[in-house]
Amino acid sequence: MTKLIVDGKEIDVPPEYTLLQACEAAGAEIPRFCFQERLSIAGNCRMCLIEVIGMPKPQASCAMGVKDLPPNKDGAPKALSTRSPMVRKAREGVMEFLLINHPLDCPICDQGGECDLQDQAMAYGVDQSRFRENKRAVEDKYLGALVKTAMNRCIQCTRCVRFATEVAGVPELGAIGRGEDMEITTYLEEAMTSELQGNVVDLCPVGALTSKPYEFAARSWELNKTESIDVMDALGSAIRIDTRGREVMRILPRVNDDVNEQWISDKTRHVVDGLRTQRLDQPYVREGGKLQTASWSTAFDAIAKKLARANPKRIGAIVGDLAAVEEVFALRDLMTRLGVANLDCRQDGSALDPKWGRASYLFNSTIAGIDTADALLLIGSNPRREAAVLNARIRKRWRSAKSFPIGLIGAKIPLTYPYDYLGAGPETLADISRHSFADAMRKAERPLIVLGADALARPDGAAIASLAAKAAVDLGAVKDGWNGFSVLHQAASRVGALDLGFLPGEGALSARQMAASGTLDAVFLLGVDEIDIGTGAFVIYIGTNGDRGASRADVVLPGAAYPEKSATYVNTEGRVQMTTRASFPPGDAREDWAILRALSDVLGKKLPYDSLAALRQALYRAYPHFMRVGQIAPGSADDVRKLSALGGNADKQPFRSSIADFYFTNPIARCSAVMAQCSAIAGGRRAMTAAE
Repeated sequence: MTKLIVDGKEIDVPPEYTLLQACEAAGAEIPRFCFQERLSIAGNCRMCLIEVIGMPKPQASCAMGVKDLPPNKDGAPKALSTRSPMVRKAREGVMEFLLINHPLDCPICDQGGECDLQDQAMAYGVDQSRFRENKRAVEDKYLGALVKTAMNRCIQCTRCVRFATEVAGVPELGAIGRGEDMEITTYLEEAMTSELQGNVVDLCPVGALTSKPYEFAARSWELNKTESIDVMDALGSAIRIDTRGREVMRILPRVNDDVNEQWISDKTRHVVDGLRTQRLDQPYVREGGKLQTASWSTAFDAIAKKLARANPKRIGAIVGDLAAVEEVFALRDLMTRLGVANLDCRQDGSALDPKWGRASYLFNSTIAGIDTADALLLIGSNPRREAAVLNARIRKRWRSAKSFPIGLIGAKIPLTYPYDYLGAGPETLADISRHSFADAMRKAERPLIVLGADALARPDGAAIASLAAKAAVDLGAVKDGWNGFSVLHQAASRVGALDLGFLPGEGALSARQMAASGTLDAVFLLGVDEIDIGTGAFVIYIGTNGDRGASRADVVLPGAAYPEKSATYVNTEGRVQMTTRASFPPGDAREDWAILRALSDVLGKKLPYDSLAALRQALYRAYPHFMRVGQIAPGSADDVRKLSALGGNADKQPFRSSIADFYFTNPIARCSAVMAQCSAIAGGRRAMTAAE
């Protein structure tokens, strides 16, 4: 530790700290534009100038380390000042230069009210400029459907350039020209292709980069801000939902170092318009082959009439990818009271089964554990499409580690870091211990194996799971203090539903079997839109948007989307998380558990809870780990060892990804016009590359 005196306060800081970190550790507030904690140091805005006693000029505190300070001759601690007249004058001079070319368009700038430049100008700006020359004019750039540019406002802090290069791993932004002619651009003015590009809007300290879908929509002070959790993938990123009245206006990231750090994917951020497009806002009943609007009582009577004649063995229930724990628990409770055993939460046909142990379906290393892993093997997984933020974390580890070997078994894919391609399918996985890459895994102290959900959704999924577990054990990924066997889910509901045991009973049907024609007389779909239900079954659909499930249904019951309810989710690593209601469902739509509670009364199988609090009490009594919000109930490493001994015959088909389009993975996203624009841009780029 190094002793410093900051504004008269003596502190001890590590020598690897920058002066900016040291000053903030002492409680001083240091203004900055180019510096960002998760990006490399550029040192080009000079707003963070401080005075180092004994040095004639002010120093850029972000670019100078504590260990770089020259010692005092008498051995006394180095003194720093963040409030001296020299510092004040220097910062005012920097601000004056920054404002030379900045346009006076704050009233029409979307960054107004949230602008770092506005805030710092209030502290260090002057009331008039001494420059009379014309302001620099820069042509706005085209960056795609998500990021709007107003490059006259750019102060060339290069945060966006560093993010695209370092975090997103798609270096599409850069600077051309020199001096006054320098411009930030995509070089050829093509759309950005990163799945994380929307984060540059959060990083921009001025209004040069703003959200194109949110253009001129609202001011920050008009919005109610609600902390919640994302469900577009199984990562459970921390988000903030901003609403005006009953309408969701935008979604922004929150800092959570254990999960998403401070990034979110573009799908998470810009799916907002899908929450109000093609929404189901009243019940429907199919009459004469067409869905007709109906009252709740009419819809419930139609369901009761059908179920009264149905054999419980020919009734089933399937849970979709966006369902919360509470409604899954209520649905299972209702089905149990009806004597129904045909239950499944694996609409993709996954082979995962809780009887193998909880560690068999969790991301056991935890997401933060990626930061300490020193070798990685990807099996049938494309993290860039399945969990873009997790992919950025893998890239971060690759950049920070001296050596971080990455191997891939599956389809060749454009990841944002180099990897060794080992093979395409199960044969490579079965022989992985003999592969040269296995030596790198065995030498690693914390090897990590990521098994993709698509690899488990094959007919031989159980055998694949066993092979992956065997590889984890053989390569040393399962040891005391470290469990590197990690399953990367794609569905936000999957881990919670597996914890609840929402699976077929003895001799009952799986989701794929229930979907076959003529198998069932009636089937409940809780937000199920990724599987086609065959003919013959009476379909009761509970969901939010007019997608595949609603078009097949005989009765449609409008539910609440994730910003419209307080609900529990469990992410891929087993972390219990809770959303918070930010708005209300449209029209006559209701929360899913409340729909099931009301339906149970009509069916004569009344559920014993009349409120969300009562439902949660019943849930917590049966499954206590759900009450520990923010915590992970870890699985046992013995589960992985038992899974490795399961065996089975794997076929020779190569691993393939089920995500054909990153922007269309759920019904809310498929109803979003913004996601449709992104999909079209991505499709056009892929087509152009193939033609070449």
